[in-house]
Amino acid sequence: MGKGTAFGKTILIGDQFVNNEVPAIVSAIPFETVAQVQKRDEGQGWILEDNRNEVPGYKEKKKKDQLESINHILEVMKIDAKKTPIKITYAGSLLAGSGVGASAASCVSLARAINDEFNLGLSIDEINHVGWEGEFAYHGTPSGVDNTASTYGGIIFYRIIKGEKTFEKIPVKKPIEIVLANSGITADTKLMENIVKKNQEEDPELFVSRLKTITGQSHEMKQALEANNLERVGALMTQNHSIVKAMGYSHEILDYLCKLGLEKGALGTKVTGGGMGGYMSSLTPGKDLQEAVAKTFEDEGYKVIRATIGGS
Repeated sequence: MGKGTAFGKTILIGDQFVNNEVPAIVSAIPFETVAQVQKRDEGQGWILEDNRNEVPGYKEKKKKDQLESINHILEVMKIDAKKTPIKITYAGSLLAGSGVGASAASCVSLARAINDEFNLGLSIDEINHVGWEGEFAYHGTPSGVDNTASTYGGIIFYRIIKGEKTFEKIPVKKPIEIVLANSGITADTKLMENIVKKNQEEDPELFVSRLKTITGQSHEMKQALEANNLERVGALMTQNHSIVKAMGYSHEILDYLCKLGLEKGALGTKVTGGGMGGYMSSLTPGKDLQEAVAKTFEDEGYKVIRATIGGS
């Protein structure tokens, strides 16, 4: 039996515009999807047992995308399941939902499990590429930011320059506590390209100006993380949320959760991931602050992930 694991993620800035060559800062979170692949002695093709915990309705809504993604991953990895039937099993600690890289974690963990079961000898960079290939079914044109965090871990400064994907790890002085709260809305990330197009067509100059602002925010946030200036990191998160909200990427529940997090002392809050549903992220350094913010969300009935980023 082959086994593979992959991290979930949260994006601190730049989520929606990576394909427009805007830098993003993404962090793995210490929750994983675990995939197992086992050859079967009979039957034909592949079968799936998906035991991941989920935001209600997420797996059903993503079922068609998942089917397409698995078929494409098998094709890319040159595995003929008709000749060698397999069973795929998903589990793990990562809650399957929009905004935490659930699809990327499923793709990367599956690539690792297939690599293990079939002794393919792929490098970590090749695994990351397979994960990116699997993301097409979920995202239309994936930027590669989610699968990169899922594959390598850590806090990453990620950018596409003239079509080339580049990234570097951002060193931080100590792990940072965050809280992710789920809106309960499963977003269709393929719609994000339509929002970009709408903003470009309605006011091209404003669109370009906003991307320049976000690019500057991303560079400044990288410097603030390296200097452990978390107050500035939080302020940049909140400022960035205002921009993406104005562009149509948020949701009224996400806006409410962001406002509530700030009222309870979070240093910064913003939508994480493509938006229009899924999760928001709160910067809550220190266990006491993290717990206070998390409990506030939970008391109102929202699912919460307590996490640290930047750890070993």
